[in-house]
Amino acid sequence: MFDAYLYDHVRTPRGKGKKDGSLHQASPVWLLRGLLQALQQRCQLDTALVDDVVLGCVTPVGEQGADIARTAVLDAGWAQTVAGLTQSRFCASGLESINLAAAKVGSGFESLVVAGGVESMSRWPMGSDGGAWFMDPRINQALGFVPQGISADLIATLEGFGRAEVDAFAVESHRRAAAAREQGLFNRSLVPVHDIAGLLLLAQDETIRTSTTLATLTKLEPSFAMMGQMGFDATALRRYTTLERIQHVHHAGNSSGIVDGAALMLVGNAAAGHKAGLKPRARVRAAAVIGSEPTIMLTGPTPACRKALAQAGMAAKDIDLWEINEAFAVVPMKTARDLGLSLDRVNVNGGAIALGHPLGATGCIILGTLLDELERRNLSTGCATLCVGGGMGIATIIERV
Repeated sequence: MFDAYLYDHVRTPRGKGKKDGSLHQASPVWLLRGLLQALQQRCQLDTALVDDVVLGCVTPVGEQGADIARTAVLDAGWAQTVAGLTQSRFCASGLESINLAAAKVGSGFESLVVAGGVESMSRWPMGSDGGAWFMDPRINQALGFVPQGISADLIATLEGFGRAEVDAFAVESHRRAAAAREQGLFNRSLVPVHDIAGLLLLAQDETIRTSTTLATLTKLEPSFAMMGQMGFDATALRRYTTLERIQHVHHAGNSSGIVDGAALMLVGNAAAGHKAGLKPRARVRAAAVIGSEPTIMLTGPTPACRKALAQAGMAAKDIDLWEINEAFAVVPMKTARDLGLSLDRVNVNGGAIALGHPLGATGCIILGTLLDELERRNLSTGCATLCVGGGMGIATIIERV
């Protein structure tokens, strides 16, 4: 077995995932092309040394379909010997790509792999690819399918998190993200996106709202109450019989933003890094995935983290910084409570509530953010984790070298 090292990380800014978003005119392949070329230039990388590019994409249709990883490799002008793989583990896809790359490197089958993900949500809305989970009534009924927002509100009700608490968490996400952007804390990994004529489309994350306060969030109506009345609350309550009703507390202001974005991480063994003239920044110490109850769906981070910690022979207190994806405010709140974490060590530069959640790329983005912040603070260990559609969880532990 070989150690899998992280050598570099790049990402695009995250653009509002609507037709008036700054990245709407940039195709998913264009986003990846820019990142691949930036990574090559930053690392002075002979791309012929790279074995594979592994990318996550949750909605692999249209421009994002047909193995976009291989298309992007060729479009970026990389060596044609570099293979490409596109996969989906729903919201965990970007981190799953890194874990797959680490496994490839760790096994010795490959030596140098680029991993990451892409999602253009303004061009291909979530759910565009369909699937039995959403579209087959028999599957819906048999598996107790509910929309994720219902699951988030179910968790909040079971855990006793009220509207004021989840809103306060969201306000803090925006405050931290705004402060990080102002201080340039994201700049090391950010690659601005230009159009084909060289004109700047976006240089900084677009959805941070510096004006967000408890007062502004209080005015927003719950987003999932109507869905609940359509029968999804009843579906959830058939499984969670201790509850009489679900308290709907999540809305657009305390849930992850819909955005466009892409990210890449360069992963390799020591010999490959030496041959490429690269210095490792961290190593992947452990990685884990788990399955969880599919109706509540979003509780996977806790058991995934515990599984990864057990692999590494560590306890939660041994991790210096955490990135827990803010799919909904209640997810990091519950995970932190379960693991006994102070929120001072969780999402210290804000999260997806403020910055957005480009589904296939987010896992790679938050691991890169974690790596940059560990270096800035001269800390050692970090854990990134995400809840996953269908009832799953993922976690990755890294250690600086």
